[in-house]
Amino acid sequence: QSWPVYEEVFNKMHELAAFLDLPRFPDITESCFLHPDMLCMKYLMEANLPDELHNWTCRVVKKIGIGEVDFLTLTPGNKSKRKVKYDVLAAAIIVVVLKLLFLLDDHYEWLLSEFAEERNKNNTEVCMFYSGGPYFEFKKWYEVVKHSLDVEQKKLDEARAKYLWRCEKPLFYSVKNKSKVLKRRQMVVNLQNQFGKLSGSVQRAEKPNPSSFQLSWSEENTDGSCFHGHSLKGILQEKCGLLTAMNPDYWLCTVKLCNEKLCGHLAHYKEVEFPQSYHFVLGLFSFLLRIQPSYIHDEVCMIEHKLFNKKLCKKLKYNTVLRK
Repeated sequence: QSWPVYEEVFNKMHELAAFLDLPRFPDITESCFLHPDMLCMKYLMEANLPDELHNWTCRVVKKIGIGEVDFLTLTPGNKSKRKVKYDVLAAAIIVVVLKLLFLLDDHYEWLLSEFAEERNKNNTEVCMFYSGGPYFEFKKWYEVVKHSLDVEQKKLDEARAKYLWRCEKPLFYSVKNKSKVLKRRQMVVNLQNQFGKLSGSVQRAEKPNPSSFQLSWSEENTDGSCFHGHSLKGILQEKCGLLTAMNPDYWLCTVKLCNEKLCGHLAHYKEVEFPQSYHFVLGLFSFLLRIQPSYIHDEVCMIEHKLFNKKLCKKLKYNTVLRK
């Protein structure tokens, strides 16, 4: 009577695929839903982030080669190849892009937000018709998403507390007991309906249709709670024909990765050791994926080490020379 842990289901799935000796799975190309470019688009929409960020996630995917068919496609039984957690990888790519542009150090993102807020106030009428939309305000986005996240988390906690650990269809182990079991189940359902009417609680006639989106944002809302069409122009600059972040700095989550086979994780995540903005973004995606923030943190560290491999090698060599 509990929900299984993500890592447990993930490992059992790969063990089962290897036990059944399944062949290589169909290639995951750019047109497949499991490709990072497709999943990043989905989670950018659900996280209420600007559409322009998708160009940056695609650039990161291409830069470090995690969109290649051989990297993404599952080959059961291949122990030398790291197993890809597709949704977690996509969420981690978005986190890395947010760090590249906003730094997420509890300081720089708020400075950018103040600049964007001032710019939007001075150009209210222009922004309404500006091709790039109003400037993206990190502070306003944080307030809107945090409010929705708190509401959805409360609903989830209440639903889990009220969850009845029983199957919808009654179980019976012999034909003789079938009529008795069905009769008892019908009596229970009737009593629940009667108590529901007496207490005034509304009973759902039908189950809601399943959806892959837990948070939805409509651009038609007039309260400004949707940030999909907002512009990143205020935080970007053009160099050699390419748009780059105005701030060249970047902080690494960890300088040296752990041995995943021995340690179980690529890195260790403690909330007190990282900025609150970074923790909030991890918390947002961990809620959407129903996993621990440490899983996303591992993937973020892996992407960072692929992205800044040359700089890290130089730094490690420099530290080795200093020690000698």
